[in-house]
Amino acid sequence: MSDTSQPPAPLSPPCTGYPPMLGEARLLSDAELARSLAETMKHWNGKSDMWLFGYGSLIWNPGMPAAETVRARVRGYHRGLYLWSRVNRGTPEQPGLVLALDRGGSCTGMAFRLAGDGAAPHLEALWRREMPMGSYRPAWLPCWLADGRRVKALAFVMRRDVPTYTGKLSDEIVKAVLNCAQGRYGTTLDYVRRTVGALRECGMPDRALEALLERCL
Repeated sequence: MSDTSQPPAPLSPPCTGYPPMLGEARLLSDAELARSLAETMKHWNGKSDMWLFGYGSLIWNPGMPAAETVRARVRGYHRGLYLWSRVNRGTPEQPGLVLALDRGGSCTGMAFRLAGDGAAPHLEALWRREMPMGSYRPAWLPCWLADGRRVKALAFVMRRDVPTYTGKLSDEIVKAVLNCAQGRYGTTLDYVRRTVGALRECGMPDRALEALLERCL
């Protein structure tokens, strides 16, 4: 995905509660990322295949080879626009929104089986993509595959103790974000549209996300 040299248009009129006051952003160091990855994978022997659960952009842009891809569901978490994005889909001045798993309900997505042999560099790239500011908590969740199998899959769960956690947002704020937020990978609007489209193409439409998009355009 290409970057853009055009700055996002200013909000007009201003929206109460947007942009949020998030404070200074800090990227995790290479050493911090490596420690997080090592802690998450401490029970992995480095050879066995492993599963990854994708619920957002990983569905349409996994960024790594998969030995197997299966529709799946996790329980106890649901998908929503709960994470402010100050780089990928927004800026510090006009943060965008990206999806995260938050507590409650269930979530459909795609489960990717990664071959153990050669997985290490792909996991390092995944950590740089998903964990640059440590906003997610990597977790091994029970995952029910569409063919009846149950596996433990790595997923990225929203941390509620970080400033970038949005909580429940009003439609007014979501609409403001969709109208203006743009980062190095494109707009929040494009991100949401692509995810909605990918979920529908995979035969598991997210009615709540579709309704939110329709209300806020």
